[in-house]
Amino acid sequence: MDFQFKEENLMLRDMARDFANREIAPIAAASDEKQEFPGAIVRKMGELGLLGIIFPEEYGGAGFDYIGYVLAIEEISAVDGSMGITVAAHNSLCSNHIFLAGTEEQKQKYLVPLARGEKLGAWGLTEPEAGSDAAGIQTTAVLEGGEWVLNGTKNFITNATVGDIAVVMAKTDKSLGHKGISAFIVEQGTPGFSAGRKENKLGLRASDTAQLVMENCRIPEENLLGRINHGFSDTMRILDGGRISIAALALGITRCALDESIRYSKERRQFGQPIADFQAVQIMLADMATDLEAARLLTLRAAFLKDQGKTVNQESAMAKLMAADRGMEICTKAIQIHGGYGYTKDYPVERCFRDIKLCQIGEGTSEIQRLVIAKSLLSG
Repeated sequence: MDFQFKEENLMLRDMARDFANREIAPIAAASDEKQEFPGAIVRKMGELGLLGIIFPEEYGGAGFDYIGYVLAIEEISAVDGSMGITVAAHNSLCSNHIFLAGTEEQKQKYLVPLARGEKLGAWGLTEPEAGSDAAGIQTTAVLEGGEWVLNGTKNFITNATVGDIAVVMAKTDKSLGHKGISAFIVEQGTPGFSAGRKENKLGLRASDTAQLVMENCRIPEENLLGRINHGFSDTMRILDGGRISIAALALGITRCALDESIRYSKERRQFGQPIADFQAVQIMLADMATDLEAARLLTLRAAFLKDQGKTVNQESAMAKLMAADRGMEICTKAIQIHGGYGYTKDYPVERCFRDIKLCQIGEGTSEIQRLVIAKSLLSG
C-alpha cells in the first residue's frame, strides 16, 4: 500500500473540505434541528462532481478512485454526517448498482444523470421484516404483459422522498429463497410508486430517510437490473463498496468529535488550569486519536484493495466495524470531556454522538460485520 496520496486525490480532498466548511457548516446545526433536507446544497455538490466521484467520465462521473472517495466522504462528514450519508448512498448504492450490473442503455439513461448530479438516487433493500436478514425480503416482482409489477414496502431508505431514481430488490421466484431475488430500476413519478412515512431519527436528521411503497407499480421489462434472480449476489458486491463509504462517514464524524474535544480541553478551565493539563483528559485524547487513526488505516486499506480490483468482503467489513465501534467510543469520550456542556446542543459533539450510532447499524450492523469477517476467516 502506497501511503502517498495522488495529487488529484489531495485536490479532491481539499475541494470537499473547502466546500463543506464554506457551504455546509453554516446550516448544518439548523438543518439537523429542523430535520430539513438541504436540497440546494446537494445540487451544488452535484455540480462539483461529488455525486459521481467513483464513476468514469464517459458516464458523467468525476473519474476518481476509492481512495479519493474516502477522503471526500470524510471531509464532508466531518462537517455534517447527514450530507456525508447522502453522498455515500447516492454513489455507493444506487448509482454503483447501475454501474456494475446495468446494460449500456441503462447506464446512459440512468447512470449519466445520476453521476452528473442532475438526479438523486435511492436504493431499496431493507424492509419492515427484513433487516440483517436481507434474503428475507417480501417485495415481489411479477412479469405481466411485458411489464414488471412490483408490490411491497422498503424501510429506512436514504433519499426516499427526494430521490429521482431508485434501485429496489424484489423476489422474482419465491421458491429459490435468496437466489430468487432480482433488482429493478424505478423512476420517481411511476404510478404505484411513492414515498411512505418519513422517519423521525435520532441522528443524521438532515438526511432524508423514509419508506418506499410499491402498490401494483408497473415498470418496463427492460428495467430489470442485471440478470434475473441474480439480485442478491449483486447486492452483496454493492455492499462491499458501500461499507467502505460508511467507514469513511464514521471517520469524518469521529474526527469532528476529536477536534472539538482538543479545542474544548484547551479552552475549558477547572481548578485554575485548562483541563487539557489533566492526565485523565490527555489519556482519553490519546486513545481517541489512536483509535481514529487505526480505523482510518483499515478504511484506506480496503479502498486501496478495491482500487486494485481485489475482493474486499473481509476488508470492508473490518473497516466499517472498526470505524463504527471505535467511533461510538470516541464520540462518547468527547461528551465526557465536554462534561455537562457536551450534553447540550450548544456544542457539536452532541450531534456527533447522535450521528455516529447509525454507522453501527446501517449497511449491516456491527454484529453482522463480525459474522462476515468470521465466515471469511473460517472459509480460508
